[in-house]
Amino acid sequence: MAAANDLRLGINIDHVATVRNARGGDYPDPVRAAKLAEDSGADGITAHLREDRRHISDADIDGLMEALRVPLNFEMAATEEMQQIALRHKPHAVCIVPEKREEKTTEGGLEVAREENRLAHFIAPLRDVGCRVSIFIAADAKQIEAAHRIGAQVIELHTGAYCDAHAEGWLAERDRELQSLREMSAYAHSLGLEVHAGHGLTYDSVAPVAAFPEVKELNIGHFIVGEAIFRGLQPAIAEMRRLMDDARGDGLRSAG
Repeated sequence: MAAANDLRLGINIDHVATVRNARGGDYPDPVRAAKLAEDSGADGITAHLREDRRHISDADIDGLMEALRVPLNFEMAATEEMQQIALRHKPHAVCIVPEKREEKTTEGGLEVAREENRLAHFIAPLRDVGCRVSIFIAADAKQIEAAHRIGAQVIELHTGAYCDAHAEGWLAERDRELQSLREMSAYAHSLGLEVHAGHGLTYDSVAPVAAFPEVKELNIGHFIVGEAIFRGLQPAIAEMRRLMDDARGDGLRSAG
Protein backbone atom coordinates (compact mmCIF):
# COMPACT_ATOMS: atom_id res chain seq x y z
CA MET A 1 0.00 0.00 0.00
CA ALA A 2 1.00 3.60 -0.46
CA ALA A 3 2.62 5.46 2.38
CA ALA A 4 0.69 8.40 3.81
CA ASN A 5 2.17 10.94 1.41
CA ASP A 6 2.32 8.74 -1.70
CA LEU A 7 -0.07 8.38 -4.58
CA ARG A 8 -2.89 5.98 -3.73
CA LEU A 9 -4.38 3.39 -6.08
CA GLY A 10 -8.10 2.68 -5.95
CA ILE A 11 -9.31 -0.38 -7.85
CA ASN A 12 -12.78 -0.24 -9.40
CA ILE A 13 -14.32 -3.72 -9.43
CA ASP A 14 -17.50 -2.88 -11.40
CA HIS A 15 -16.60 -4.99 -14.41
CA VAL A 16 -16.02 -8.14 -12.42
CA ALA A 17 -19.74 -7.79 -11.78
CA THR A 18 -20.30 -7.15 -15.51
CA VAL A 19 -18.79 -10.56 -16.31
CA ARG A 20 -20.87 -12.21 -13.58
CA ASN A 21 -24.07 -10.61 -14.80
CA ALA A 22 -23.47 -11.74 -18.38
CA ARG A 23 -24.61 -15.21 -17.33
CA GLY A 24 -26.27 -14.60 -13.99
CA GLY A 25 -25.38 -16.51 -10.86
CA ASP A 26 -22.69 -15.65 -8.36
CA TYR A 27 -19.42 -16.02 -10.29
CA PRO A 28 -17.09 -14.19 -10.55
CA ASP A 29 -17.71 -12.51 -7.22
CA PRO A 30 -16.73 -8.81 -7.14
CA VAL A 31 -16.29 -8.96 -3.37
CA ARG A 32 -13.72 -11.72 -3.81
CA ALA A 33 -11.99 -9.58 -6.45
CA ALA A 34 -12.00 -6.61 -4.06
CA LYS A 35 -10.42 -8.68 -1.30
CA LEU A 36 -7.76 -9.94 -3.70
CA ALA A 37 -7.10 -6.36 -4.83
CA GLU A 38 -6.80 -5.34 -1.20
CA ASP A 39 -4.29 -8.12 -0.57
CA SER A 40 -2.40 -7.09 -3.74
CA GLY A 41 -1.73 -3.55 -2.56
CA ALA A 42 -4.82 -1.56 -3.49
CA ASP A 43 -5.31 1.41 -1.20
CA GLY A 44 -9.06 1.44 -1.72
CA ILE A 45 -11.91 -0.12 -3.66
CA THR A 46 -14.34 1.75 -5.88
CA ALA A 47 -17.78 0.45 -6.82
CA HIS A 48 -20.52 2.26 -8.75
CA LEU A 49 -24.06 1.24 -7.86
CA ARG A 50 -25.99 2.38 -10.92
CA GLU A 51 -29.70 3.07 -10.96
CA ASP A 52 -30.22 0.20 -13.42
CA ARG A 53 -27.91 -2.16 -11.46
CA ARG A 54 -26.17 -3.15 -14.71
CA HIS A 55 -23.10 -4.41 -12.84
CA ILE A 56 -22.73 -3.79 -9.09
CA SER A 57 -25.74 -4.88 -7.03
CA ASP A 58 -27.03 -3.82 -3.63
CA ALA A 59 -25.84 -7.15 -2.25
CA ASP A 60 -22.34 -6.40 -3.55
CA ILE A 61 -22.27 -3.16 -1.57
CA ASP A 62 -23.44 -5.04 1.52
CA GLY A 63 -20.63 -7.55 1.02
CA LEU A 64 -17.97 -4.92 0.39
CA MET A 65 -18.89 -2.97 3.51
CA GLU A 66 -18.64 -6.14 5.58
CA ALA A 67 -15.48 -7.59 4.04
CA LEU A 68 -13.11 -4.71 3.29
CA ARG A 69 -10.32 -3.41 5.47
CA VAL A 70 -9.38 -0.66 3.01
CA PRO A 71 -11.76 2.25 2.32
CA LEU A 72 -14.73 1.87 -0.02
CA ASN A 73 -15.32 4.67 -2.49
CA PHE A 74 -19.04 4.42 -3.30
CA GLU A 75 -19.78 5.96 -6.71
CA MET A 76 -23.37 7.08 -7.12
CA ALA A 77 -25.69 9.42 -8.95
CA ALA A 78 -27.21 12.34 -7.05
CA THR A 79 -30.59 10.66 -6.49
CA GLU A 80 -32.62 10.23 -3.33
CA GLU A 81 -32.41 6.44 -3.60
CA MET A 82 -28.61 6.48 -3.72
CA GLN A 83 -28.38 9.03 -0.96
CA GLN A 84 -30.41 6.78 1.32
CA ILE A 85 -28.23 3.77 0.51
CA ALA A 86 -25.08 5.78 1.26
CA LEU A 87 -26.54 7.11 4.50
CA ARG A 88 -27.35 3.58 5.59
CA HIS A 89 -23.89 2.18 4.84
CA LYS A 90 -21.77 5.26 5.65
CA PRO A 91 -18.86 4.30 3.36
CA HIS A 92 -15.51 6.05 3.77
CA ALA A 93 -16.16 8.09 0.63
CA VAL A 94 -18.93 8.80 -1.82
CA CYS A 95 -18.16 10.04 -5.32
CA ILE A 96 -21.03 11.82 -7.04
CA VAL A 97 -21.04 11.05 -10.76
CA PRO A 98 -23.33 11.85 -13.70
CA GLU A 99 -25.38 8.94 -14.93
CA LYS A 100 -27.43 8.29 -18.06
CA ARG A 101 -29.23 5.07 -18.85
CA GLU A 102 -28.07 4.94 -22.47
CA GLU A 103 -24.35 5.47 -21.83
CA LYS A 104 -21.90 2.56 -21.87
CA THR A 105 -19.81 4.17 -19.14
CA THR A 106 -19.59 7.57 -17.47
CA GLU A 107 -19.12 9.91 -20.41
CA GLY A 108 -18.11 13.14 -18.71
CA GLY A 109 -17.95 15.10 -15.52
CA LEU A 110 -20.83 16.28 -13.39
CA GLU A 111 -22.26 19.72 -14.21
CA VAL A 112 -21.90 21.09 -10.71
CA ALA A 113 -22.21 24.76 -11.63
CA ARG A 114 -25.69 24.24 -13.14
CA GLU A 115 -27.01 22.43 -10.05
CA GLU A 116 -25.01 24.07 -7.31
CA ASN A 117 -27.85 24.64 -4.87
CA ARG A 118 -29.36 21.16 -5.25
CA LEU A 119 -26.00 19.44 -4.92
CA ALA A 120 -25.02 21.48 -1.87
CA HIS A 121 -28.16 20.28 -0.09
CA PHE A 122 -27.67 16.74 -1.43
CA ILE A 123 -24.17 16.24 -0.07
CA ALA A 124 -24.69 17.92 3.30
CA PRO A 125 -26.26 14.83 4.99
CA LEU A 126 -23.49 12.64 3.59
CA ARG A 127 -20.85 14.86 5.13
CA ASP A 128 -22.80 14.93 8.38
CA VAL A 129 -22.52 11.13 8.78
CA GLY A 130 -18.77 11.20 8.11
CA CYS A 131 -18.52 10.35 4.40
CA ARG A 132 -15.85 12.15 2.41
CA VAL A 133 -17.65 13.66 -0.55
CA SER A 134 -15.95 13.61 -3.95
CA ILE A 135 -17.30 15.14 -7.15
CA PHE A 136 -16.38 13.63 -10.52
CA ILE A 137 -15.80 16.54 -12.88
CA ALA A 138 -14.05 17.67 -16.02
CA ALA A 139 -10.81 19.64 -15.74
CA ASP A 140 -12.69 22.94 -15.82
CA ALA A 141 -12.16 25.86 -13.43
CA LYS A 142 -15.88 26.69 -13.27
CA GLN A 143 -16.77 23.17 -12.14
CA ILE A 144 -13.90 23.04 -9.65
CA GLU A 145 -14.97 26.33 -8.10
CA ALA A 146 -18.57 25.13 -7.84
CA ALA A 147 -17.47 21.85 -6.21
CA HIS A 148 -15.51 23.88 -3.68
CA ARG A 149 -18.45 26.16 -2.94
CA ILE A 150 -20.89 23.31 -2.29
CA GLY A 151 -18.62 21.76 0.33
CA ALA A 152 -17.03 18.81 -1.46
CA GLN A 153 -13.77 17.73 0.14
CA VAL A 154 -12.45 15.97 -2.97
CA ILE A 155 -12.68 16.28 -6.72
CA GLU A 156 -11.92 13.47 -9.15
CA LEU A 157 -10.83 14.74 -12.54
CA HIS A 158 -12.20 12.87 -15.55
CA THR A 159 -9.19 11.66 -17.57
CA GLY A 160 -11.23 10.08 -20.37
CA ALA A 161 -10.59 12.72 -23.05
CA TYR A 162 -6.85 12.56 -22.43
CA CYS A 163 -6.86 8.75 -22.53
CA ASP A 164 -8.94 8.64 -25.72
CA ALA A 165 -6.59 11.06 -27.49
CA HIS A 166 -3.59 9.08 -26.25
CA ALA A 167 -5.04 5.80 -27.54
CA GLU A 168 -5.88 7.28 -30.95
CA GLY A 169 -2.48 8.91 -31.37
CA TRP A 170 -3.93 12.42 -31.51
CA LEU A 171 -0.83 13.99 -30.03
CA ALA A 172 -1.83 17.65 -30.07
CA GLU A 173 -5.19 16.90 -28.44
CA ARG A 174 -3.54 14.54 -25.96
CA ASP A 175 -1.09 17.26 -24.93
CA ARG A 176 -3.86 19.86 -24.60
CA GLU A 177 -5.92 17.57 -22.40
CA LEU A 178 -2.91 16.69 -20.29
CA GLN A 179 -2.03 20.36 -19.82
CA SER A 180 -5.59 21.09 -18.74
CA LEU A 181 -5.48 18.24 -16.22
CA ARG A 182 -2.13 19.52 -14.92
CA GLU A 183 -3.34 23.11 -14.52
CA MET A 184 -6.67 22.18 -12.95
CA SER A 185 -5.03 19.75 -10.52
CA ALA A 186 -2.88 22.60 -9.27
CA TYR A 187 -5.83 25.00 -9.16
CA ALA A 188 -8.05 22.62 -7.20
CA HIS A 189 -5.22 21.96 -4.77
CA SER A 190 -4.78 25.71 -4.27
CA LEU A 191 -8.44 25.90 -3.18
CA GLY A 192 -7.87 23.23 -0.54
CA LEU A 193 -9.54 20.38 -2.43
CA GLU A 194 -7.98 16.92 -2.46
CA VAL A 195 -7.41 15.89 -6.07
CA HIS A 196 -8.08 12.43 -7.48
CA ALA A 197 -8.20 11.36 -11.13
CA GLY A 198 -9.48 8.47 -13.19
CA HIS A 199 -11.31 7.04 -16.20
CA GLY A 200 -9.69 5.15 -19.04
CA LEU A 201 -6.17 5.03 -17.59
CA THR A 202 -3.91 2.23 -18.85
CA TYR A 203 -0.29 1.21 -18.47
CA ASP A 204 0.52 3.42 -21.46
CA SER A 205 -1.31 6.54 -20.28
CA VAL A 206 -1.03 6.52 -16.49
CA ALA A 207 2.46 7.93 -15.94
CA PRO A 208 1.92 11.60 -16.94
CA VAL A 209 -1.13 11.89 -14.67
CA ALA A 210 0.55 10.00 -11.82
CA ALA A 211 3.41 12.50 -11.99
CA PHE A 212 1.20 15.45 -10.99
CA PRO A 213 2.25 16.15 -7.39
CA GLU A 214 -1.22 17.47 -6.44
CA VAL A 215 -2.98 14.20 -7.37
CA LYS A 216 -3.40 11.99 -4.32
CA GLU A 217 -5.34 9.05 -5.79
CA LEU A 218 -5.98 7.35 -9.10
CA ASN A 219 -9.06 5.16 -9.54
CA ILE A 220 -8.64 2.52 -12.24
CA GLY A 221 -10.96 -0.35 -13.06
CA HIS A 222 -11.86 -1.49 -16.56
CA PHE A 223 -8.29 -1.76 -17.82
CA ILE A 224 -7.06 -3.68 -14.78
CA VAL A 225 -9.99 -6.11 -14.85
CA GLY A 226 -9.32 -6.69 -18.55
CA GLU A 227 -5.58 -7.09 -18.03
CA ALA A 228 -6.26 -9.57 -15.23
CA ILE A 229 -7.61 -12.01 -17.86
CA PHE A 230 -4.06 -12.28 -19.22
CA ARG A 231 -1.84 -11.62 -16.19
CA GLY A 232 -4.02 -12.39 -13.20
CA LEU A 233 -5.41 -9.69 -10.93
CA GLN A 234 -2.49 -9.46 -8.53
CA PRO A 235 0.21 -9.02 -11.24
CA ALA A 236 -2.02 -6.57 -13.13
CA ILE A 237 -2.36 -4.40 -10.03
CA ALA A 238 1.33 -4.74 -9.19
CA GLU A 239 2.36 -3.44 -12.63
CA MET A 240 0.03 -0.45 -12.37
CA ARG A 241 1.37 0.27 -8.89
CA ARG A 242 4.95 0.11 -10.21
CA LEU A 243 4.23 2.51 -13.06
CA MET A 244 2.51 4.95 -10.74
CA ASP A 245 5.32 4.85 -8.20
CA ASP A 246 7.97 5.31 -10.87
CA ALA A 247 6.10 8.27 -12.37
CA ARG A 248 5.50 9.90 -9.01
CA GLY A 249 9.15 9.62 -8.10
CA ASP A 250 10.20 11.17 -11.42
CA GLY A 251 7.51 13.82 -11.14
CA LEU A 252 8.48 14.86 -7.64
CA ARG A 253 12.16 15.01 -8.52
CA SER A 254 11.45 17.23 -11.54
CA ALA A 255 9.07 19.42 -9.52
CA GLY A 256 11.82 19.89 -6.94
